[in-house]
Amino acid sequence: MLDINYIRDNAEKVKKTAVQKRVDPSFVDKLLEIDVRRRKLITDVESIRSERNKLNEQLRVERNPELIQKSSAFKVTLQELEPQLKEIESEYLQLMYKIPNIPLDVVPLGKDESENIVSKTVGEPAKFNFQPKDHLDIGQDLDIIDTDTAAKVSGSRFAYLKGDGAMLEFALIQYVTQTLTNKDIVKKIADSVKPGYSAKPFVPVVPPVFIRSEVFTRMARLTEEDKAERYNFPEDDQYLVGSAEHTLGPIHMDQTLPEKLFPIRYIGFSTSFRREAGTYGKDTRGIIRVHQFDKLEMESFSVPEDSKTEQDFLIAVQEYLISGLGIPYQVISICTGDMGKPDARQVDINCWMPGQNNYRETNTSDLMTDFQSRRLETKVKRTTGETQYVHMNDATAIAIGRVIVAILENYQQADGSVKIPAVLVPYMGKDVITRA
Repeated sequence: MLDINYIRDNAEKVKKTAVQKRVDPSFVDKLLEIDVRRRKLITDVESIRSERNKLNEQLRVERNPELIQKSSAFKVTLQELEPQLKEIESEYLQLMYKIPNIPLDVVPLGKDESENIVSKTVGEPAKFNFQPKDHLDIGQDLDIIDTDTAAKVSGSRFAYLKGDGAMLEFALIQYVTQTLTNKDIVKKIADSVKPGYSAKPFVPVVPPVFIRSEVFTRMARLTEEDKAERYNFPEDDQYLVGSAEHTLGPIHMDQTLPEKLFPIRYIGFSTSFRREAGTYGKDTRGIIRVHQFDKLEMESFSVPEDSKTEQDFLIAVQEYLISGLGIPYQVISICTGDMGKPDARQVDINCWMPGQNNYRETNTSDLMTDFQSRRLETKVKRTTGETQYVHMNDATAIAIGRVIVAILENYQQADGSVKIPAVLVPYMGKDVITRA
């Protein structure tokens, strides 16, 4: 969430941003109105508590009937005001949670995805001297993807990855984790963004796939609108995560960390779950849009002044990984109307998929500034002695299912086999996938 002092001082800008992110700007006026009442109540309650504490100190020395009566009157008043304060604090917090983050100046203005900007195109789409197939036909012919059996067992939008399909997933996991824990590679990528920028490697994490609703809300990933997309277990007050960053982000919740530890970088592997609500009839074929999928996700914590450079670094990591796989891609600057409400800047990478005859999203990177950390109470103790909220970034390293789609479709051969990208051969133990 935003700093309430910033909202008070920049109300019109905050309202303008809300409109750009398709949020009702009247929430800002309601918040400021509640804030006035809240501050008055806090002042009144604290003043009465202070006066009553002074009286009680005197009563320890002298049991004066008049002082006893005054103390009792203060107690009655507090019993009236404290529930009011609790109620208004709850209303205040709910409104604070509705106000979106402020986009950076570099973010393009736009109403929806049609106004996103392609900032870079790398590689040429594959040209085939045969009629290319889509990933599902390839996967079924090679017996490495089975959606029919999965539909019988689990329902629609599920799949079995079998044989070399499963091995391809494991190879991608090794490729990413070996890359991001290699100091020399990380330094090379960091220097390409800014010479001398931190080359601190990533710490691998396998995080929980369940998250408590209160923590999910503090992560700014569980609004009323989000709930339709989440798998919920109300009897346990838990949700299944939609990405590893949902449980990586709170890993330093309610902590103040020394500046010397920053940046803190994690690479997390997790199975992710989404209902895909509102996508009926869209991408129903194959494994592009499914209810259960695996991802490798980067989560980063930095000091405030480094957060944009840190996002640029994460984007460079994404490009390094996709380029290494030899897949053509585009870098997309997401406009205000299409970006996430907690984001200050969002950049996507879309990979070329011949079976779709289009570029499809495989990676996203989200700079949150201190929007999440303020809710999570994650802070940094600077060497100057000052305490600040950290800035947070999350970014897809590899969306495994979609990258498998891109590999199968871009590397398919006329005989039905699929060449394996050279960087994955050491982990696969072979350079081509053929029918067993």
